[in-house]
Amino acid sequence: MQLKTIWQLGSNNPENPDNLDTIRQWWAAIADKEITWRQRLIPASGDITELDWEPQRFDEIFEIAKPEIRGITLYWQKPNSTTESNTTVQKLELHHTRQELYIFPKSQQQLVIRVALPEVKYQRIEINNPEILVEENSILFQDATQLLEVQIKLTPEQLNQLKEKLKSND
Repeated sequence: MQLKTIWQLGSNNPENPDNLDTIRQWWAAIADKEITWRQRLIPASGDITELDWEPQRFDEIFEIAKPEIRGITLYWQKPNSTTESNTTVQKLELHHTRQELYIFPKSQQQLVIRVALPEVKYQRIEINNPEILVEENSILFQDATQLLEVQIKLTPEQLNQLKEKLKSND
């Protein structure tokens, strides 16, 4: 599975229509789910990774109703509202692992909207200079200074995937 799906108005990318369909399916699937709606001005560099997505005053959290994409326009409703909201887009960027959709409105080209499902917070454990033990399809990392042991069990497919990724990082 790819990490990101991008659709852009006027793109010559042969996958553009399929990418829009993938995003359309995700958008429809968030119906009746609580989402965060955050809008930010795109920095002068154009790099949205520089943006602060921490909650701000005008950010919204609501249960989205009737999300739909028709043509190049996203439609939705807020709870207890009969009014259909919409925005016509020039670009959509779906981050699959984080479940975030970045919406670049056609009418406000300096703006990006991030629609996200509630954030999943992963706990990160850092082990420095561990002992590494391998048994069949398990990898065991031991950190004697922290008295910490992490065991990772992998399927044969995952083990092959790990080997390939390690080779490509050489």
